[in-house]
Amino acid sequence: MNSVNYSEVVNELSRRKLKHFAKAVFPEIDLQPFHLSYYSILDRFAHKEIKNLVITKPPQHGKSEGSTRLLPSQILGLYPETNIAIGSYSTTFARKFNRQIQRYINSPEYQQIFPETKLNHHNVVTVDSWLRNADEFQVVNHRGGLLVVGRGGALTGNKVDVMIMDDLYKDSSEGNSPVIRQSVIDWYTSVVQKRLHNDSQQLIVFTRWHEDDLIGFLEENDKVVECFSMEDIDEVLEVDRDTWIKVNFEAIKESDKTEFDNREKGLALWESRHSLKKLLKERKLNEHEFNCMNQGRPEGSAGKLYSKFGTYLALPGVIIKRANYTDTADEGDDYLCSIDYVVDKDGDIYVVDVLFTQEPMEETEKYVPSQLLRNSTRISYIESNNGGRGFARVVENAVGARCEVEWFHQGTNKESRILTNSAQVNKVILFPYDWEVRWPEFARHIKGYKRMFAANKYDDGADVLTGIYEKEVLEEKYELWAN
Repeated sequence: MNSVNYSEVVNELSRRKLKHFAKAVFPEIDLQPFHLSYYSILDRFAHKEIKNLVITKPPQHGKSEGSTRLLPSQILGLYPETNIAIGSYSTTFARKFNRQIQRYINSPEYQQIFPETKLNHHNVVTVDSWLRNADEFQVVNHRGGLLVVGRGGALTGNKVDVMIMDDLYKDSSEGNSPVIRQSVIDWYTSVVQKRLHNDSQQLIVFTRWHEDDLIGFLEENDKVVECFSMEDIDEVLEVDRDTWIKVNFEAIKESDKTEFDNREKGLALWESRHSLKKLLKERKLNEHEFNCMNQGRPEGSAGKLYSKFGTYLALPGVIIKRANYTDTADEGDDYLCSIDYVVDKDGDIYVVDVLFTQEPMEETEKYVPSQLLRNSTRISYIESNNGGRGFARVVENAVGARCEVEWFHQGTNKESRILTNSAQVNKVILFPYDWEVRWPEFARHIKGYKRMFAANKYDDGADVLTGIYEKEVLEEKYELWAN
């Protein structure tokens, strides 16, 4: 085979596979077995087979090189009409991706592979020519190009065909900040989503810091399926192409062997760069943070107690009971939690209304009667612990005969009750489809409630959900047995 034919074979392979493209434009790149799996998944994204993709990897394992430098460079070679946007935690950081992509495109190796994809020879800020600057560039004689933005930055006026989101959180302090986590979600829903169209692709790739990050938000509100092989991906895409494909690479192998990661358990992902000895030392210093960053398990050792609750659009046609359960708060910074609910003929429990507040008892003793009457509640169970009996008397006087008020002492160990009944609570209690919007603080407490009891600052919401289950399922059973 002569040299010309050999070069063309290399070029053709580089167009088809990201690993060959990487070697062509970045000869010194070190591709480990897990990189090859990673790049094979990115290949399917580059060739438009995968529409929505989430990749989680430990830090310093070649995550961004593949997804945010090499991949967009290859896509613009394959499809120069494509408009790509890259978002990161800051514009300054995102510009580094832009600069490297421009270097790849301008390289002689790239031009041999993709001769039709060229950039303006000069830095151009105005729209009089093909743009090329630190924030944006356009492919000469084509409609495609690339724009980089920092988290919260505008995408106004830009149609986005491929959106790549890489490291939206700078570090653990940002990842653990509720304000910043919410700002990322707000930016994604109000800015990014508005620039996408039916065929737009999305790639999210970052080290996880918290269970309520953007990936956690998508897992709660969209279809996200974790895949372990190409066959898994094919099966998901066959059912719904809009489903998010998720692939996680663990720094220390803890799960079973898969096509994407066939290591034996206990081995490091990249031993020559991040040895098992080094990783074990990191885990010993802070296991929770290690599990977030390196294992892709942000819930850490505490774990979430509740999985996703069932929801409903309308109340059942046949309602056999309208009730309320209230746990008062008369000291410290505890929450009053009062939940109105209905029970259908099958025993399913539908949450109708939630009052979840830290306001003082002299205020909440006005709110609860209004809630009971508003929802036509017929019986209210109020825990008499810690001043609850006096609270119950005030409520009883306010509602009169329109709602029966029953106060009782809760003497069973709270931790045992919540943990023992959690699976059934998750199964039989249903929320309105928009419950997280209606009662955001309550939703945040319940969704974030940890299996490790001591890891929770508040247990008021979980306590009331458990109490409802006990009243409507356990006590009803006891009554049947007694008869």
